[in-house]
Formats: sequence, C-alpha cells, structure tokens
Amino acid sequence: MRTSPSTRRKLISVAAVSAALLTAATVSASASDSPSAGVAQKAASAASAAATEVTEAAPGVTAERLIVGYKSGAGEAGSDRAAAADAVAKGKRTGEELDFRRRLGTGAALVGLGSDLTRAEVADVVAEYRADPQVAYVVPDRLNRAQADPNDTEYAKQWDLFESTAGMNVPGAWTTATGAGVTVAVIDTGYVAHTDLAANIVGGYDFISDTAVSVDGDGRDGNPADPGDWYAAGECGTGVPASNSSWHGTHVAGTIAAVTHNGKGIAGIAYGAKISPVRVLGKCGGYDSDIIDAITWASGGTVSGVPANADVAKVINMSLGGDGACTTATQSAINAAVNRGTVIAVAAGNDNDNVANHSPGNCNNVISVAATSRTGAKASYSNYGSLVDISAPGGQTGTGAANGILSTLNSGTKTPSSENYAYYQGTSMATPHIAGLAALLKSANPALTPAQIESAVKTNARALPGACSGGCGAGLADAARTVAAVSGGTGTGTTFSSTGSLAVPDNGSAVESSITVSGRTGNAPSALKVAVDITHTYRGDLVIDLVAPDGSAYRLKAASSSDSADNVNTTYTVDASSESANGTWKLRIQDTAAQDTGTLNSWKLTF
Repeated sequence: MRTSPSTRRKLISVAAVSAALLTAATVSASASDSPSAGVAQKAASAASAAATEVTEAAPGVTAERLIVGYKSGAGEAGSDRAAAADAVAKGKRTGEELDFRRRLGTGAALVGLGSDLTRAEVADVVAEYRADPQVAYVVPDRLNRAQADPNDTEYAKQWDLFESTAGMNVPGAWTTATGAGVTVAVIDTGYVAHTDLAANIVGGYDFISDTAVSVDGDGRDGNPADPGDWYAAGECGTGVPASNSSWHGTHVAGTIAAVTHNGKGIAGIAYGAKISPVRVLGKCGGYDSDIIDAITWASGGTVSGVPANADVAKVINMSLGGDGACTTATQSAINAAVNRGTVIAVAAGNDNDNVANHSPGNCNNVISVAATSRTGAKASYSNYGSLVDISAPGGQTGTGAANGILSTLNSGTKTPSSENYAYYQGTSMATPHIAGLAALLKSANPALTPAQIESAVKTNARALPGACSGGCGAGLADAARTVAAVSGGTGTGTTFSSTGSLAVPDNGSAVESSITVSGRTGNAPSALKVAVDITHTYRGDLVIDLVAPDGSAYRLKAASSSDSADNVNTTYTVDASSESANGTWKLRIQDTAAQDTGTLNSWKLTF
C-alpha cells in the first residue's frame, strides 16, 4: 500500500542535529521555546540541546524511549489520549513509529521510539519534541545499573578480577549475581581466623584422622581451624627442605568469598557465598581416604561417625593434588558428589607436566583448572593437557610479587599470629577463581546442574591472550559473559543464521523461516539480537514476528501506512530471557496489503 513520496523520510533537521551530535561535548544545552518560531527553525536551534541530552544516555548508544514533560495547561499534560496522538503525529513527521507507553508519577509521558534507531534518528525525534511550544522538556529514558565496584582497600591490586588483558572480568558479573545462597566447601588446610572472611564462614569439619598429620593433637572433630602446617627439613621426605606454615586454605577461601564492600582488604569473587572450611591437609599433606570422606560429607553424603552436614556445598574447591592416575576410590566419591548436584573444581597441578599424570586433576566429572600469568599466557609451572577444562589467573610471582594473586593470610611462620594479606601463585590460586565463578552461576540460576555449569564456563571462555603449549582447556574463564549466558543476560555473541531465501507473497498468508539453536545453556538472553534482511518495495505492509521454540511470538515490526520506505535491513532486540535458548526459532513474515512483493534474504540470531 503506497502513500505520497513526500511522506517518505526525513525532515531536513536531521542534518542539523547530526552535525550537532558530532560536537556534542562543546555545545551548550539550551534551546528557544518561543512559540513564534517555525518548526524547522526550532528543530535546528534545538539541535545542540537535543544532542547533549541524547548523549547523556551513553556515548554512541541510541535511546529506546523518551521522557516528555508537557507544560502546564497543555492538553497532552493531562490526557493520555492527547499524548498518544501527539506521539503518532511526531512519529509521522520524523518517519519513526512512536508510541505513548504510560504516564509517570510526575505527569511526564513515556514515549517509545521503536527498534534500533540511530543517534541521528533519535536526535531528530528529540528536536521535533523540543520544537513544540507545549513541551517543557524531553530527555532519554536512560538505563541505570547497580554500581558494584567494591570499596575494599586492596581491590586495586586484584588484577586477576578486572584487568582487561588477563583478568577474569568479574565485576561485570556482580550486577547479576554475588553467590548469595551458595555454600562453597574449601577442602584444604582448614581456616585461620581472619576478619575479612569471618562473616562468610559457616560450619566445617576436620577430617584428618592421623595425629602425625593433624598437628592439633587429635583426630577428626568439628573444628576445622588451621593450626599451621609447617615442617622441618627432611620431615616430609629425604631432601625435602623446611617450610613455614602456608595458611593455604585461608588464601583460597579469600579468593572465593572474602567479605566485600567492607572498606578493608580484598574482594571475593562470590562475596555473597558462604565458605565451609573442610580440613584434610596438615603436616606434609593429606591422605586420599580423608579427602574422599571430605568430598562425600561436603556434598551432603553420609560418613560414618561424622554428624550430618548442615551446610551442604553446591561447589567444592580442591586446590590439592598428587602424582598418578585418578583411583577408582577417588573417582567414586567425585561421581557421587556430582550426582548429588555439587560442582567440583580441582587444580591441574604445578609440575609443568601433563595433567594426565596427576590426580585429582585427571579425574572425570571435575573442572580441571590450569593457571595463567598476568599476561594471559600459561604460567610456567602450570600443568597442561587435553584433560584441562579451563584456565584462570594463577599468577607468576617470578616477574614481581604483585603479579601473583593477593588474598587473605596470616603472618605466623608456624602457629597463627596476626592476620594479613599476601601474594601467592599456583593452580591452587587459579582453582578458586573457577569455584567462585561456579558459585556465581549457581546463584544466578539455581537449577543449573554441575554439567551445565562446566559447559557454561567452557562455552563462554575467551581465547588466551598469551601462549599455551600442550593444552589449556577452553580458554580464559570470563565471569561476566558466563553469568550473562545462564541468567538471560547479554550473552556471548554466538550467532545462528538462516539458510536460503524465502518469498513473501503480496497481501497473502504469513510465511516462516526456521533456525535451529543447539549447544546453548539455560535461557536466551534479555537482549537477543534478531537481524533481518528483507527486500520489499513497501515495508509498511509488513508484519514481522519472532517465534520462540515454545510458540511464543514477539512482535518485531507492525504494519504502518506511514512507513513508505523500501526494504527491512535492521537488527531488533528482544527480551527472550523467559525462553529456552535451544530449539527451533522462527521468523514469521506477513504482507498485509496489496501491490508490493518481497523476499526474505536472510536472518540471524545473536546470543
């Protein structure tokens, strides 16, 4: 259906507003509201203010809605019908599909701008409103986000969380999830008291049964306190040098869930989570038998002689290991824990060797973690191989202490002394990054299984910025991308495209083109991108819908007698977060009026 070519698009004011947008930083936000000026003149004189207001939304980003305040006494100030009619009229003059959404509590009108307008197009609409003497103001409806950057005093030293090169992009995940509601069991040396952790510590257990290893003078008990794991030269084997106490479990726990936004110390990756310290390592290490019972108990299983766990963990961190194959006994405990719904992250090991030679990093049903340096390369000490699932920051202190991983510790060389913070390196430090990420994912989407969490971590990893020979898994874990993917957020940028063209009959029945999506985790994002390329001689005739796998339809474009341009070549944004990502998606197109024909050339979905 056609109208006069004079209605096609746009007012000449577009050029003036576009020019103003290019110099918005130096333009004063003022405009004449004199009723005696002509519309076109007012559009030009208001260009600078419109440009400034539009760019308040975010540089380079177009607005999707406007907040319009009408002057007292204007018909549109009190009548929704009048405001709606005004939006339609201004939309026709600017060639856009504007619609009145609702009245705000202040009396202002919320006006929708349609899909994917450019900065120039938004500015054109703003100028049209500002040229109206009945309009007091018009501003973009800006999107605000929670400000999650912590105030912890040592946070600036935690490059592993936020640096663009080799950090894990953790702050971008905190607007969605903090780990709240998830308990992480740290199967390690136990816990030495630290005020930057204490609020996030819940009940644990000491599983060390051999008093020669336990150091605390007794066997198993309900107190997972770390008394120190120091040893003298030769005490742990011929030629083994002396070592001070490591407070290893406390360092690991801090990376996962140090108290955050408390004005001191460091920030934990999943700072809303709780840590259950489970002690299995003492002087010279710990036995498989104790570790097996710890895995069982932490995940909610029953261990003879040990009280039931009141704080069952959905994530287990094991920054420990030894030589040899994964035994059937250890694998059985891991399998049972995973079947109970617990994710297990384990260190690949620090031998610069194939992880196939080191347990439990070579076990099945775990997330085996290699370590990267501050440059994003495989850390020199890190194990590697095809059994590695993912890489995470582990640090490389040989290039400077600050290139290690900073976390909670204790200053005591043998027994506990004052609390402090220190840089460590190792796959032991990389692993809690993944355990923390798993807690974020479980918090964002509690229905996720261990297999789905592992898949999400690997699918949403980014390529290592540095070198790795021998195999470093799927890449460097990315917290923000992974959390977004499982919670219906901005997704990963993965694109699925249609194949073949499809004729759109003139004034006929709707036609559909399908795309099958597979290999995704969880729901589609809240900002699913739908790119459509249609050749058509009058696009105002077209109605376009996106149809989800369950049959739900999302209107992308309505028919419009005022939209007389040719073709549809644009990208729509759909909130599809309630829809399962996997399945068959359809693009439904119908030509609703006579005299024009068209062809769907292609379309694609970007998650």
